[in-house]
Amino acid sequence: MANGRDRREPVFDAPAADAGGQDFHLSPEDRAGGTMSRRRRTDDDDGDKPIRRAPRTKKAKRKRGRSSGRSFLGKLFYAGVVLCLWGVIAVGGVVAYYAAQLPPIDQLTVPKRPPNIAILASDGTLLANRGEMGGRTVSIKELPPYLPKAFVAIEDRRFYDHYGIDPVGIARAVFRNITRRGGGMQGGSTLTQQLAKNLFLTQERTASRKIQEAILALWLERNYSKDQILELYLNRVYFGAGSYGIEAAAQRYYGKSARAVSLSEAAVLAGLVQAPSRLAPNRNREAAQARAELVIAAMNELGFITPGMTKTALGAPAQPLKPQGAGSVNYAADYVMDVLDDFVGTVESDIVVQTTIEPALQSAAERSLVDELNAKGQKFNVGQGAFVALQPDGAVRALVGGRNYETSQFNRATTARRQPGSSFKPFVYLTAIERGLTPDTVREDSPVNYKGWQPENYDRGYRGPLTLRDALALSLNTIAVKLNLEVGPKAVVQTAQRLGISSPLQAVPALALGTSEVTPLELVAAYAAFANGGTGVIPYVIEQVKGTDGKVVYKRSNAGGLGRVIDPNAVAMMNEMMHNTFVIGTAKKAQIPGWIMAGKTGTTNDYKDAWFVGFTGNLVAGVWLGNDDGSLTKRVTGGNLPTEVWHEFMKVALKDKQPVPLPGSDRFMPRPSDAPLAGLFGTTAPQPPESGWVAPAQKPSRQKNLLERLFGL
Repeated sequence: MANGRDRREPVFDAPAADAGGQDFHLSPEDRAGGTMSRRRRTDDDDGDKPIRRAPRTKKAKRKRGRSSGRSFLGKLFYAGVVLCLWGVIAVGGVVAYYAAQLPPIDQLTVPKRPPNIAILASDGTLLANRGEMGGRTVSIKELPPYLPKAFVAIEDRRFYDHYGIDPVGIARAVFRNITRRGGGMQGGSTLTQQLAKNLFLTQERTASRKIQEAILALWLERNYSKDQILELYLNRVYFGAGSYGIEAAAQRYYGKSARAVSLSEAAVLAGLVQAPSRLAPNRNREAAQARAELVIAAMNELGFITPGMTKTALGAPAQPLKPQGAGSVNYAADYVMDVLDDFVGTVESDIVVQTTIEPALQSAAERSLVDELNAKGQKFNVGQGAFVALQPDGAVRALVGGRNYETSQFNRATTARRQPGSSFKPFVYLTAIERGLTPDTVREDSPVNYKGWQPENYDRGYRGPLTLRDALALSLNTIAVKLNLEVGPKAVVQTAQRLGISSPLQAVPALALGTSEVTPLELVAAYAAFANGGTGVIPYVIEQVKGTDGKVVYKRSNAGGLGRVIDPNAVAMMNEMMHNTFVIGTAKKAQIPGWIMAGKTGTTNDYKDAWFVGFTGNLVAGVWLGNDDGSLTKRVTGGNLPTEVWHEFMKVALKDKQPVPLPGSDRFMPRPSDAPLAGLFGTTAPQPPESGWVAPAQKPSRQKNLLERLFGL
């Protein structure tokens, strides 16, 4: 052992059993799960009884197969549950992500509706709505019951049953889109979702926006009642043509308040929101009516209207409002908006503005201007015009800023500065009168040469000595320029500014011929001082402003104006001279029997601009005609087209009204003994003044001179 020779490695090769050794190999029965383990379990009960395996039967095999099937279905169900859970988690994560992009829910509020400005005429009728929405807010209680129901029937028939999101409606829309039933693609958005989109979101079509829309719809349903949501929707939804809200749409398409629409009109409006541009009744009447019939059918199906109402509505389709005229009331409305800030500042809520615009006069002004341009515009190459009519106190009664508002929104009456031509001459003559001259003052109609500048008369002829009254009536350039140089151009500028001309004026010799540009509104307003006896006026169009609750925000006082700007004697002399324009001058064709009138025509160099401003004791009106690009007309003068427009307007404006004398007319109108002249003027001549200045018109030489000119005597 010590030397290692006898050392042996362990050997597990046992001798054969028959040799008396042990067998260390495991039999199948000795392996795990074999008969040995079963025998051991059995031995505990039965001692050494042998256990025999029963043979497998067909029934056992079938049971084993069913067990395997249940195991597969169980696994499949388990996998489905897991996937659903992960899907819910994923959807929740996505919703949470996009919800985080919204303002905090606890700070969320419905955006305030932009204020509407309702502009009313002097008689209370609506001229126009201004503001982002195009119409005022209306409560659901103000509306006929069938109007909101029409929207529910066609847009969201389960509106009162869901909580902002309608799975049934979504499924129905998907089914119809797949089967293409009902025509066109169907949407699954509820009215609440549409409102959420209009209030808070953009109009983009993305999955993220739809998720945010759904979240906001749930918020709206939680915080507002169904009627409140429907009211918000009706006042915010877009109806096309710049109209937001049901009131704006009713006014735009039917010329009436939403409170007064019929069932057939309500159906058109409800159907319109699906596609405002395609279904506008004034553009595509057939499509709008077809859609309205679907709305009526849906209302009948849901029991919102009776069969009798259905039959009546289908038998009397809605008739959209036809465009009337050239839309000139919008020029007046724009002018209101231009000056409104001066009186009420920033508008925070709906207001109603009462104006001085008289609808009949506005319509007459538009018609006289547009008809003249339509009839003669092409022949005389004149494309545009403007018209302004004021009361002598400055109240704007009519204002037309162009030929057609749809074509051009540029307001030529208030914004366009054009050379007034000879219609500026009364300021020159007034300055001369205030320096001591009279209508009988004589000046020479002869050539003028001022440092090489040689102005000529319209007919390029000269008449020699003439009184100022005749020189103004005949619109002679030479005498006007001489008077301007005589009194000084700076003095003339001061006179014009004193009467209300606010545009920049150049104190140059050519000022007498109206070379400095003015707007029609300021020129007519300056003439008002002659019509009212010498008081300067600031034209105004706003009488008062109220909130929708009736509270007065602004009311005009009678203290406005520029005060006295002309002496009464000077007014009388100026009115005598400008009345002569209707007697022997360039406005002879514009005289209206029974009325004492005065005014002045104006024509600029090369016939670019033509004017006429005339007045009676109760109305001042002015016309401008020309082209926006300054191109020349074909010999349009103040004495032809503008005078014709003015005359047509005044025939309507003065109809059935009692004649009003001009200030100072008692000093220059003929007396009863002057029978020929009394008949000419078409009115009973006033009695001579009791005292004071004696008008030159009372002199026999003046009457004789006038008779010679009129009758060739």
